[in-house]
Amino acid sequence: MIKTVAIQGVRGSFHHIVSQQFFNKNVAAIECLTFDRVVESLIDKECDAAIMALENSIAGSIIPNYALIDKYNLHVVGEHYVDVQHNLMALSGQKIEDIKEVYSHPMALLQCKEFFKQYPHIKLVEDKDTAEVAERIQQYQLKGIGAIASVKAAEIFELTILAHSIQTIKHNETRFVIVKRTNSEVPENEINKASIKFETDHKRGSLATILNVMSDCKLNLTKIQSLPIVETPWKYAFFVDVTFETYNDFKKAKSVIEIMGEGFKVLGEYKKAKL
Repeated sequence: MIKTVAIQGVRGSFHHIVSQQFFNKNVAAIECLTFDRVVESLIDKECDAAIMALENSIAGSIIPNYALIDKYNLHVVGEHYVDVQHNLMALSGQKIEDIKEVYSHPMALLQCKEFFKQYPHIKLVEDKDTAEVAERIQQYQLKGIGAIASVKAAEIFELTILAHSIQTIKHNETRFVIVKRTNSEVPENEINKASIKFETDHKRGSLATILNVMSDCKLNLTKIQSLPIVETPWKYAFFVDVTFETYNDFKKAKSVIEIMGEGFKVLGEYKKAKL
């Protein structure tokens, strides 16, 4: 049973929102300002599971998190999608014209950069977490400073929202995964998605051959992400998500790819989230 989860950020962050939606509001969250610390908390058994953002519909993949999951042999046991609505907030009594600097997580700034083109007087500054900036503004009563964070963060830290949904594309989703030290406990008949990693030889058609195996075994490829193999320059590992109707189809493909693919590893078998 999951009693504690590690999250990147503080109360009001989107990772915190995921912890409440995926589990329940009684699950205790360990607040971590970096993903390295999130993984460390899990490895050191300070928590039962961890939540990590993997990709965003505007900004794309969060590649370092793929590397962390692989490096520490973590297991993906579930996923959750959140409609991420970014809001500009500050201490009450201020207008956008009063804001000189806005601090937030680099991904949030990237997703909202178009909005700030109409306010050239505002300096954008990268920070560790969305909600942590909101907390800091309230704690130190920082005037002239804005945060980009969730409505929940504005409520918790009693800030005024100066502009709602400022992200470039209004329908903005982030995919989060739940990871554990051990594999999924989902019954085989309920597993319909898997995350895998494999490497290929430097020869024509290597990747296409593996993808054809997936297709022949009735797997639907929903995500492919390449990542450099540090020890071998110009050679890449591929991180792939697939969905399937029956677990037997995945097992069949897995057995074939294990023979063909150097460095093959299953990162997780789980039940796909409803979109």
